[in-house]
Amino acid sequence: MLLISWKKEIEKLSRILYQLSFLGYDGVEYSPDEGFKIWQELTIDVREKKRSIYLIGNGASASMASHFAADLTKNARLHTEVFTDLSLITAISNDIGYEWVFSEPLRSRAEKGDMLVAISSSGKSKNILRAVKVARKIGLKVITLSAMSPQNPLRSTGHLNIYIPSETYGYAESSHSAILHYWMDMMELKES
Repeated sequence: MLLISWKKEIEKLSRILYQLSFLGYDGVEYSPDEGFKIWQELTIDVREKKRSIYLIGNGASASMASHFAADLTKNARLHTEVFTDLSLITAISNDIGYEWVFSEPLRSRAEKGDMLVAISSSGKSKNILRAVKVARKIGLKVITLSAMSPQNPLRSTGHLNIYIPSETYGYAESSHSAILHYWMDMMELKES
């Protein structure tokens, strides 16, 4: 027996997506159209300067990071990186600690002018927060995607912070995927 109808499920997801918010590091709020335009301009700058985009996340967010890294490379001709090498992940986790799993590779690979896209539904993941701190110190443009509490710590750390008012991982992850697809579609280069 279905607990909720498909139509009601889609309506709820739509309501959540309509409440998408963009917040700048300086506390300035942007409309979704303004926020996506800023993100697009930052990404065009990365492409034109032949810089890299790093995408990070845990669990389903890690899958999204990997998925969109591939799409951005294939469809938008952007250089992307994700930290999915099992040897690297286990070595850092075992020898240093899992909270360093993204910040340590960033420290050795990232350069000023690169971009970090940090995805965390809770906005509380220590490894994501640590990576953002390192990225900002290096001089990367930082884009965050979070959900759950509007006061989550990730939401105030990026140059551009995207927030979805979802209290469940399913809606947060579905929303983040839709947001990332929209960004990728904006960046896709059409063959002439």
